[in-house]
Amino acid sequence: MFTRRSLLSAAAIAPIAGAPALLRAQSWFAGYPFALGVTSGDPAPDGFVIWTKLAPRPFEPHGGMPMTPIPVKWEVAADDRFRTIVAGGEAIARPELGHSVHVEVTGLQPDRPYWYRFALGNDQSTRGRARTLPLASASPKLLKFGVAGCQNYQDGLFTAFRHLAREDDLAFVYHYGDFIYEYSQRGPDYDKNGLPGPQVRDHIGQDCYDLADYRLRYAQYLSDYDLQAARCRHSWFPTFDDHEVANNWVGDIDAKGAPADAFRMRRAAGMQAWYEYMPVRAAMAPRSEMIGTMYRQARFGDLLSIDFLDTRTFRTDQPCGDNFKPACAEMAATQAQVISAEEEGWLTHNLARRDAKWNCLAQQVMMMALDRRNSADAAEPIYNMDTWAGYKAQRQRLLGRMKGLDNVVVLTGDEHQNFAGLLDDGTKPVAVEFVSTSISSGGDGSDLRPGSDIILKNNPQLKFINDQRGYLTCEVTADAWTTRAMVMDQVSAPGGHIRTRATMTVPRAAPGLSIN
Repeated sequence: MFTRRSLLSAAAIAPIAGAPALLRAQSWFAGYPFALGVTSGDPAPDGFVIWTKLAPRPFEPHGGMPMTPIPVKWEVAADDRFRTIVAGGEAIARPELGHSVHVEVTGLQPDRPYWYRFALGNDQSTRGRARTLPLASASPKLLKFGVAGCQNYQDGLFTAFRHLAREDDLAFVYHYGDFIYEYSQRGPDYDKNGLPGPQVRDHIGQDCYDLADYRLRYAQYLSDYDLQAARCRHSWFPTFDDHEVANNWVGDIDAKGAPADAFRMRRAAGMQAWYEYMPVRAAMAPRSEMIGTMYRQARFGDLLSIDFLDTRTFRTDQPCGDNFKPACAEMAATQAQVISAEEEGWLTHNLARRDAKWNCLAQQVMMMALDRRNSADAAEPIYNMDTWAGYKAQRQRLLGRMKGLDNVVVLTGDEHQNFAGLLDDGTKPVAVEFVSTSISSGGDGSDLRPGSDIILKNNPQLKFINDQRGYLTCEVTADAWTTRAMVMDQVSAPGGHIRTRATMTVPRAAPGLSIN
């Protein structure tokens, strides 16, 4: 039996240096305490956040941890063998936050890699790799980063994350959300003969409603070593979309109609779990029923300014009853919003500064207002009301503020497909939007869904569409932005291969798109 004193004493005397990455000479728990891996995030020129979570038995209540604060040692090194330690200390893993650890490391050199690790007793974590950003005054020649999200555990394997981990030259990964899916285990799939068959894999537990439900779901996802590999290899800028709480939620509104006061409690549980498992700063720690301010900016010298948006927390209800519908009068409501007035003002200010060669809006739901008709029989245009298309007034204001910048790229997720196209303010293109496909949501997919040719015909602003799983890589120079759609041949079985499906280039100072 462990006492608080014995646990604290063991952690205090344990050595951290000189041991192999996964050495466990002696454990004070009935399992490896770092079973959910490590990651880093929210990089800055002088540091980043490093994260881990103590969970020796991840699927048991509280991860198998005693309900007491536990000190965890951490180190950051200038080399992957930890010969030169540049920062270190002790962080307290508190039960109130599921024994998660968020260390905001500072005092580091800009624009270079570092390695980090944690230790508790004689247990040592996996080594993680992180990278600082350049100084705002720097003029970097090249930036390469990844874009990923939408990873339904039941729909497929996370093999794409293993491939993402092998992308050696990424400065960071932008994760647009849907890190988990809140659904319980579903029924069987059916083959072409109508016979039942198993899912690729199944969720543990019920639909997520309380904190224990969400913690269990994150533990299941992070028990996947492909996901752990991508998290330990790259620094992440995480954001959230809907499935971190419930499908298509906005503000205090539950798409299934739960009363607002009840839904706020569910949202608070989902947002606390998101914070516990993400490598984000204390500014995003839960406050009352809400996460701290999620929208934020990052700079990559004078090459790129990225604004990470929150398109869920302050959004008004989807118009026309949500889902895919013909246009209705509610779409033009002047008070409807995807982002709050405060967030819109913050974004407008950032765009007006013109202090970077490229401006990027990294957000969750499609900004292109696509006609979604996919058959010749549909008489009138159909729109996805859970996108910016349903919020015409704010969308038009935002596109108007991009006019004349000629350097704006929008990065989006949510659709479980790859899209690329132009954003037009009504007179001419003002930006380019790349929509990243899912890691696994939607299953194997194919190059094109049925009806994709009709969608392309009805939407001249849309230049590319693809229905396979994978991620994007973005390569940015002073003169051009190049996005590559990396797609998997399968996610339903191990051993899936990845390839470049399309290479899409945007010239600076003239919003346009060429595709190879």
